[in-house]
Amino acid sequence: MAPILYDYRKMPMDDIWKEDGDKRCKLVVGILGLLVIVLLGVPLIFFIIKANSEACQDGLRAVMECRNVTYLLQQELAEAQRGFRDAEAQAVTCNQTVMALMASLDAEKAHGRKKVEELEGEITTLNHKLQDASAEVERLRRENHVLNARIADTDSASPQDSSCAAEPPLLILLLGLSALLL
Repeated sequence: MAPILYDYRKMPMDDIWKEDGDKRCKLVVGILGLLVIVLLGVPLIFFIIKANSEACQDGLRAVMECRNVTYLLQQELAEAQRGFRDAEAQAVTCNQTVMALMASLDAEKAHGRKKVEELEGEITTLNHKLQDASAEVERLRRENHVLNARIADTDSASPQDSSCAAEPPLLILLLGLSALLL
């Protein structure tokens, strides 16, 4: 009889470990995969539950409302800034207009002062002429008085019409005044 030991196949020791190792490796990988799925799945489920909670939904609504309010405030700010720029442009235009009007006013004041000086010179000239005319009138009045006195003396000596005697002094007075006015 043949020995029994010869009935099984001879395998190197590495192959035995290799077959057992492949099975063990698959088992370890499977356990690790299941462990990873459980470790990641539990927090994921917890996160999903928390994310769908009422407080989280309220927080999301509050964030959206804040975004809407922020957007509206940004629009109002932009509109206010446009209004401010428009007001600044109007202020610049008004300042330029004021400066132009002030320059025009200064020019008119200078022109007015010049005109006043001219008129004052004319008034002074006319006052001198008036004084000269008044002096001439006074002189002619005196001459007229003297002539009237002579005529009265001669009238008492020879009776004549008194209206004729008054005409020469009046004529002299009118000729004197007209000469002054020219």
